[in-house]
Parts: sequence; structure tokens; C-alpha cells
Amino acid sequence: MPSKPSARLAALTVAAVCSAASTVVIASPAHAEAVRIHDIQGSTRTSPYAGQQVTDVAGIVTGVRGYGSSRGFWIQDPAADADPATSEGVFVFTSSAPKVTVGDSVTVSGTVSEYVPGGTTSGNQALTEITRPTVTVVSSGNPVPSATVIEARSVPNAYTPAGDAAANGSVNGLTLRPQKYALDYYESLEGMNVRVADTRVVGATDPYTELWVTVKPRENTSGHGGAVYGSYGAQNTGRLQIQSLGAVADFPDANVGDVLAGTTTGPLDYNQFGGYTLVASELGTLKQGGMERETTRKQRRGELAVATYNVENLDPSDATFAAHAAAIVNNLQSPDIVSLEEIQDNNGATNDGTVAADLTLAGLTDAIVAAGGPAYEWRSVDPVDNADGGEPGGNIRQAFLFNPERVSFTDRAGGDATTAVGVEKVRGKAALTVSPGRIDPANTAWTNSRKPLAGEFVFRGETVFVIANHFNSKGGDQALTSQYQPPARSSETQRHLQATAVNAFVKQVLDTQKNADVVTLGDINDFEFSDTVELLEGRGELWSAVKSLPRSERYSYVYQGNSQTLDQILISPSIRRDCDFEYDSVHINAEFHDQISDHDPQVLRFRP
Repeated sequence: MPSKPSARLAALTVAAVCSAASTVVIASPAHAEAVRIHDIQGSTRTSPYAGQQVTDVAGIVTGVRGYGSSRGFWIQDPAADADPATSEGVFVFTSSAPKVTVGDSVTVSGTVSEYVPGGTTSGNQALTEITRPTVTVVSSGNPVPSATVIEARSVPNAYTPAGDAAANGSVNGLTLRPQKYALDYYESLEGMNVRVADTRVVGATDPYTELWVTVKPRENTSGHGGAVYGSYGAQNTGRLQIQSLGAVADFPDANVGDVLAGTTTGPLDYNQFGGYTLVASELGTLKQGGMERETTRKQRRGELAVATYNVENLDPSDATFAAHAAAIVNNLQSPDIVSLEEIQDNNGATNDGTVAADLTLAGLTDAIVAAGGPAYEWRSVDPVDNADGGEPGGNIRQAFLFNPERVSFTDRAGGDATTAVGVEKVRGKAALTVSPGRIDPANTAWTNSRKPLAGEFVFRGETVFVIANHFNSKGGDQALTSQYQPPARSSETQRHLQATAVNAFVKQVLDTQKNADVVTLGDINDFEFSDTVELLEGRGELWSAVKSLPRSERYSYVYQGNSQTLDQILISPSIRRDCDFEYDSVHINAEFHDQISDHDPQVLRFRP
């Protein structure tokens, strides 16, 4: 999941350049005369005419896309067949600006192709297209075929069938069952004119003028109106991405919980950045839901407040320091300890060997003081250049902020990028051998990934061990709309190793001092119900405290309309057993179109 717009723009460019390489073409195409669109689409995900030439395919133009890398137009046959599995619409890829208008009756001759957005290695489903077309306009000003209404009762509750084991788990060859499976239902409408009405926004407008709505307003609803992703079997079938065929300036700036009132109508497309997408020629009117950014309560005198916050590749050139500072001071109420993720080095993405981040951290701590907050001190360990993943040259790392008026840091010299922190017993209690220090940095679990940062703190005479994490990202996993079902989550392999390594370290602490207070937190890049978190929790060494919240509040990130938990704070038995802790996922970013980070911070308050 890229955290910078450049990553998405690069992907769009690559998709355009590689579109030909992602097209399924049969070497010796057969010829077919005057086939209908539903014949081309067929009753599976791939066309029975793939790679073949078709002649004089008739349809009415329902939408024209004259911009971007995927230029072309959609046509639909107004005379539908009786099979609900066969779509009556198809996209005609022209590569240059089309010379047709909505309402034109046309005939199209060309090659039927199965284009895989993102390339065949992505695992994505294919989009049936007619390529290299010859287009004849028969007449103009014709009525556009009536839009098929997508609503709660039309979308099945089951998401997808299991893939065919004989086809490596692919669903491509399975006959569509649109009345049983949501993905089959959407596929049966691919390329057709569709409509949704009065839909609630579940994914805020992003920099690429996209948003997500749900046609199932009661499906796993969050407190703010989002759609909570609570298990691998709860994919939220009512989600649908919305783009627009209109001017970018006319696209609404929507937050989660807003409503697109009235009707939104247009062809149903499929792309690599969300799967099935309604490309609107008619866009509903934004009705704001009035959601405001949350503020957690202030910790009491005897409570220690520990927070985690991913500040999304923060470096000295960013314009977000004041906004991040205001969030920490006002929305988070100046926690005693803050674990920061994605702190970049002093010159950001400039790839010149710089690894120090003192200017970045000084910029943030100065901004916090200017915002009326405490004079935080900070601790971190500089990584080896370009060894920890993230944006090349950026050298992201975790760092601790702490308020010296409330908590002290126990400094023990010797911690560096390659020295492993250990645990020893000092006067009958656990102590770190270096502080701050990195956990097992030579372990292959951390190859090209951030190494955990451990620190020893003292609050009102009590020692608290804090471990800041930023696990391997989900990049490379197959999408929920993949042709392979269930989709492969290849990135889990490394996170499982990372979780095992961190759990082993926590176990060392607890074996040395059974009642030690250990807080393990950060961007875990996996869900509270995942195997990653199960390995991290181990046999009770840790417990993810987000599970103390109602299910409707368990999220810190919104991806493709799913509100999900990636950022977590896990606690040792001594903290959990006292039942004297309070957890808050402070929703200030993920649900808003004008976010300063794509993650929501998390706060834990407890009495050591």
C-alpha cells in the first residue's frame, strides 16, 4: 500500500505502458460474424471470443473516456438476452480520444481481448475489451439503455465462490452465479450502465478523485458510518468504488459518513486499484455527514499515556509539522510516550547516504512546543542506509517521544543499527542491555524492513518497557477482487517471522521478570484477527488491546472502503490483568479527505 502519491502515479503509468503485455491473445484468431455483446461477455469471467476478430458488434454508446491511459468508450446492447450471467455491455479500447458521443448507435469490429489491470502477475481479474476497433456510427441521439440499479437487495451476502483447484484457485472459468455471489453479480454487469442511489461514503475522496460508497448501509457499520473489516469472511459486499467521467474540479471532497444523495450513474468498469468501479456520467450530490475529528481524554495524574502514530514519511521538507503537532497536543492530549513510525532522515527521499533524522525530530518537537505542548525529548537509532525498506533514500525508522516532566528514559549506551538489545536481571528485575536498542537486527525477518526499537522508561518509580514496531507492508498481496479465491497474502510470510521474533524478545523480558509491564505497539500492518497478531500475542505474553473496543470502533486505516485495524498496542499480562487500562483509536485521519497521514493514532492509558 503506497504511502505517497508518486507510487500510485507510477503504477498508473506502468499500467498504461504494459497494457498490451497484459492482454490475452490467441496466436491464430478465428473469425466470427455479427456476434452480440452478451455472446462476447459469455457466462464466465473470460470471453469465449478472447483473441478472435468480431465484426459489426452493435450497441449504444453509454460512456466516453477521452482522458488518461485507458481511452475508449462503452457500448451496450439494448436488447438483453435472458441469461443474468451475461453482461450486455463492453468497453471498446481506442487508445486515443474516441470520436463517438453518448447516445450514438454504433457497430464495432475488432479483436476481443482480456486485459488484466496491473499485469497477469497481479492476480487481478481480466476486463473484457474490444481492441484495435473499427467504429461505424449508425445514428446519433438514441436513448441510452436504462441503468441497472445496484442496491442492497440485489447484491448477495456471499462474496465469492472458492476458486477452481484444478486452475490454481482461479474463478475465471467458473460459471457466474450472480444471485449467489457478490463478485459474480458485479462481473455479470461489467461494462453495463448501472446506477446507485443515496449511497453512504465508506472511503474518503483520495488524491486520484476516487471515493468508495456502500449500497448496504447496515453492513458491518462503524461508529462513523464506515464499513468495518472484521474478518477474512467479512469483505463487505456492498462496497463500490466511484470515479467520474466529468471534470476533476467537479468531484466532491467527501469524508466517510457523507452521502452521495440522489443517483450516481455510469458504466461499471474494473481496475487494479479497487476492482469494480462505477465510472459516473451522472454523480450524486454530496450531503455532508458532519463528522469531526476525535479528541481523546487527558490522562490522569497516575495514568501513563502511551501512543502510536504513523506520520507518513515525515521529513524536514514536509508542510505537515504544525498539523501533526496540533494532533498530538490537542487530539491526543499530549501522551507521555509517543511511538512514531515513518520518520525519514534529514533530507527525505534524497538518496545520498544520509541516515540521521535529528532535524526531522527537532522539527516535530519544536512544532509541538509551538502548539502549546510539552518539550518532548526523543530517542531513536539510525538505520543502515537503505536497509529498512520504505521510500528509497528516506530511511524511515521508529522513534520515541517522551515528556520528561512526566516520564524518564533509561539511557544505556551501545545501541546502534546492528547491535541487538538483550535482557538481563538487575536487582531481581528485568533490564535492557542497551536503551534504546534494536531487536535482533541481523535476523532475516527484518530484511529490507524496519527493525523494532526497544526502550526502557520509568513512570512514578515503575519501569515500563516499550517496543516500537513497523512491520512489513502488505505490498504484493492479491486483492480481494482477485481471480484467485481466496486471494494469496504472500506478504504475511515475513510478518509472521517478525511477530515471532518480537514475541520471543517479550518472552525474554517476562521470563526475567514475570510481572514486567511491556507495551508493544506500532504499525503492525496486519489485522487484530490475523495470524500475525496471533503469533505476536503468543501464549499470552501479549494481547492486542484494540480488542477491548466494540467491533464498530476497531479500525485505524481505511483501504478500498474497508475500515480496518493496522495500528495496534499490545500489552503484557500485568497490564491486562489489572483491568485498569483504557484504549482509544483516535479517528483523525483515515476517514477524511484532507488527511495529514493515512493512519489514525492509538492511545493506551494505564496505571503501572
